[in-house]
Amino acid sequence: MGLLDSFEKGLERAVNGAFAKTFRSGIQPVEIASALRREMDTRAAVVSRERILAPNSYAVRLSTADADRMRTLGPSLYDELRAIVQKHASSQGYSFSGPLVIDVQPSEQVSTGTIDVTSSAVEGQVSWQAVLDINGRRHTITRARTVIGRGSDADITISDAGTSRRHVEVLWDGERGMVRDLGSTNGSRLDGQRVERAGLTDGQTITIGRTDIVFRVIASASAQAARLPGGDDATQIINEFHGGRR
Repeated sequence: MGLLDSFEKGLERAVNGAFAKTFRSGIQPVEIASALRREMDTRAAVVSRERILAPNSYAVRLSTADADRMRTLGPSLYDELRAIVQKHASSQGYSFSGPLVIDVQPSEQVSTGTIDVTSSAVEGQVSWQAVLDINGRRHTITRARTVIGRGSDADITISDAGTSRRHVEVLWDGERGMVRDLGSTNGSRLDGQRVERAGLTDGQTITIGRTDIVFRVIASASAQAARLPGGDDATQIINEFHGGRR
């Protein structure tokens, strides 16, 4: 099939379609995905008849110019690269010793248009970090109850006249998420459906006014999951919503 095999053609469609951007020169997102795939295949090792261990930590080094251009893609770059690498690992029967981590770094030692990828297998306990993507900016949830609205007293303030001062609340207990409307004037929607309260899963979209809020859960390596302020209260509320089930 020429320079790209069928798998890389799939990567090209998936990555470039997700970003909805093209670059006239320099590194393309699909080239990073292909480099990660090659590094994974090269470093994968058979440890038993049932298990092939692949690196789970990847450092992608680009020239300063290429890294700056990739940075304009925001969190979507990392989300899509992780999803593609995870899908490839599953298709090849690879397993990881810890959470999948991909870091794109600028380097003065790398020429424009080239990629340097190194990898390692890093053991670690998986902890889960919840984040909210709003208007191209990623907000890490650092407390168990996060209020969103246009008021200055909200934990995350948004400029949207269609929202209330304290419009909606996102609860997170370190494992599970939940959204609650705080009696807003115009109401809230979850994946397009009117909602007063509901459990949250990775990738769901909360809409308040004209603002979309994407809830995401990201795996990270940590010796111990951090305790969030008010975590016990959030856990109790979430348990009550789920009928006491963990």
